[in-house]
Amino acid sequence: MAAGKEPAKGTRSNAAELRKVRPRAESPGERFRAEVLRRLDAARARGLSREAAIRSLFPRTVLPEGTYDDVVTAIVSGAHLLFFGPSGAGKTSLAKDLWALFPKGVWVVEGCPVLDDPLAVVDPATAERFPPCPICTRRFAPDHDPARFEPAAVDASQVPAQYVLLHEGYGYARLQGSSEVFPDHLTGNINLRKLEEIGDPMSPLVLEPGKLLQANRGFLLVDEIGKLPLGTQNVLLQALQEGVVTPSKSRESFPGSFVAVGTSNLSDLDNINDPLSDRLTSLFVGYNDRHADNRRIVALARDEGAGWVPEILTDAGVRVIESWRLRTSDDNPDIGEVGSNRTLLDVAARTHAIATLSDRMLPTSADLKAGLLHAMRGRLRARSGESFRQNEKRIRDFIDQYLPGALRRSAGVYWCRYYRDRLQESASEAEALVGEGRRLKDDAALLAQAAGDPAVFPRFRGFVRYVGERERPGDRLAPFEAGIGVFRLLEEHSLFTCRDEDDDDAPL
Repeated sequence: MAAGKEPAKGTRSNAAELRKVRPRAESPGERFRAEVLRRLDAARARGLSREAAIRSLFPRTVLPEGTYDDVVTAIVSGAHLLFFGPSGAGKTSLAKDLWALFPKGVWVVEGCPVLDDPLAVVDPATAERFPPCPICTRRFAPDHDPARFEPAAVDASQVPAQYVLLHEGYGYARLQGSSEVFPDHLTGNINLRKLEEIGDPMSPLVLEPGKLLQANRGFLLVDEIGKLPLGTQNVLLQALQEGVVTPSKSRESFPGSFVAVGTSNLSDLDNINDPLSDRLTSLFVGYNDRHADNRRIVALARDEGAGWVPEILTDAGVRVIESWRLRTSDDNPDIGEVGSNRTLLDVAARTHAIATLSDRMLPTSADLKAGLLHAMRGRLRARSGESFRQNEKRIRDFIDQYLPGALRRSAGVYWCRYYRDRLQESASEAEALVGEGRRLKDDAALLAQAAGDPAVFPRFRGFVRYVGERERPGDRLAPFEAGIGVFRLLEEHSLFTCRDEDDDDAPL
């Protein structure tokens, strides 16, 4: 077993061999820190700036400016984390991305239900810092008497080790906060029926590990931590303070060492008890202010099989949600979710669904309007029929007021980019292109001819190529059909004009 080389999953060895290449055990926080620094060094070696290197750690997460740095600083410092902010801002997604970043490979005592480090059984210094579980203590003690357990006296060659990859239930646990999560859910317990059947208290089969034991040596995610009862919060607090967990009906404590990440909506923050809050580094995760970031959130979430929605419509939908956020408080529980990232992602999906149900391959502005209403209304909290109807009317009025401007802005930005980047701001070329498009858009025979003959309508063909490269509408729609669809949106909303403000990607 070579030093520095990552073993294959399932590789077997023993504590004596491990000790030759691995002189010390590391806590989950130390391993996480080392992995983050390793990835940052590799990114910097590729020529990335410090800021770009940190952002590269989160390829599937789009965070507000400054949040990346705060999260990485907390990880490198060895802190446990609490992400708080408005509902639907991406707190849980960020926590999941941290688990994806967390190093998964560890050496464990083969057969240990809580994944003890083999060095904890044979090395006194490691055992003092990371005490082995009672099952391993009995297993390797003379005559299986835990009172006689001495790490220095254990024959390291007789401690079987296996290299495993942490996964849910084994080094990773997720807990959904609610008033019905009791301490037993976190601590686990000794199954007395199994103990009676097996008759061997050393057997791992008698232990029913709770979430904290399942997370040992790895990662714990607690969603909506403020919804946990205070008694349950105190169990988590003990694990964070002491690194141990005492299962119900057990006289002995088990190791509970992990990196903890909790999430909380703003309304639940007061429910987190002060000692537990003091053990967590609180980081605010809010909505993104930059339009380009919100667009990227939508782009990352939409897979290629989800169906095409023209960029002008997608962009306009994002702008309407951004405008809602700017003009509406997120602390109203009835409407707090309407401006969430979940709504942001729903709009394009609902728009495409409405077009599909109307047998249209090409979504229209009317489909976007209906999709916005469907997505935003679906995030209302229905406390009563009357309040729901009032809030629905509020959303309808908002869409009527802000969607036309959003469509004009989105179409203007789209046209300006084409006009400046491809037409080099040539007014004559733009006029010729618009003329070709207007001839083609309502003439099916002429459109078929243009699609089949590369020599005709060369300017519009260039526009079709641009739409295909930029939007990738997929194989279900012919390139010229996609081009005509975008052309119609430009004609409807931009009138093929390019104003100075069309360079601005900010929300309305």
